[in-house]
Amino acid sequence: MISIITSENKKVYFASDQHLGAPTPKASLPREKKFVAWLDEVKKDAEAIFLLGDLFDFWFEYKTVVPKGFVRVLGKLAEIKDSGIPIYFFVGNHDLWMTDYFKKELNIPVYHKPQEFLINNKKFFIGHGDGLGPGDKGYKRMKKVFTFPLFKWLFKWLHPDLGVKLGQYMSVKNKLISGDEDAKFLGEENEWLVQYCKKKLAQKHYDYFVFGHRHLPLEIDLPQKSKYINLGDWIQYFTYGVFDVDNLQLLKYEKNLIK
Repeated sequence: MISIITSENKKVYFASDQHLGAPTPKASLPREKKFVAWLDEVKKDAEAIFLLGDLFDFWFEYKTVVPKGFVRVLGKLAEIKDSGIPIYFFVGNHDLWMTDYFKKELNIPVYHKPQEFLINNKKFFIGHGDGLGPGDKGYKRMKKVFTFPLFKWLFKWLHPDLGVKLGQYMSVKNKLISGDEDAKFLGEENEWLVQYCKKKLAQKHYDYFVFGHRHLPLEIDLPQKSKYINLGDWIQYFTYGVFDVDNLQLLKYEKNLIK
């Protein structure tokens, strides 16, 4: 378990589901600029930054090729990491094919499963959130196909121009893959991540469960004085989490940029 103790006046930030590149690179550019502006602001008092997946709407790492674009956000992440601020990245269902590019180029660790963190002696369980809890069987079957080594090996044999174009098309068009076809609160009893958190709590106590994936900003109290936080997205809500001393809350980034 990684332990983080914040220095005086420092905070820990969380963001998820930017889906840069969707529905087209041109259309997502204003959102990328807005997210970069947010990164530029939070670096002033950030002890650490957590990115909880689906930063890109599609990402695939060939041996010597990665998808074109995203230079603004990649450059800003490199700048922040080089300044000494830790960044932790969790893959989502749209960028689950990440391997070692972030680690080698940006020195940012990449996690493919939820992880435990201890922040100011508060226990956090952090991940993207896809495929957790009951239900969502169609996506779970699809994820097994996409993460199967033979499928990834076969996909690598596609020319990058074809492979990236195909992946982008599938990410935008296929709601089964995107996992965000119904961004409406379903009630606690029907929210799979809430059910997952309650099951985890029966085994071990956590102060906070922090996920993305649902594209809904949610703060739900759980048993044992625990709390489930969903970070929302950077498509409609532009919400993020900030942990200050011993409390985690959701905020909205209101800054509007000239396109």
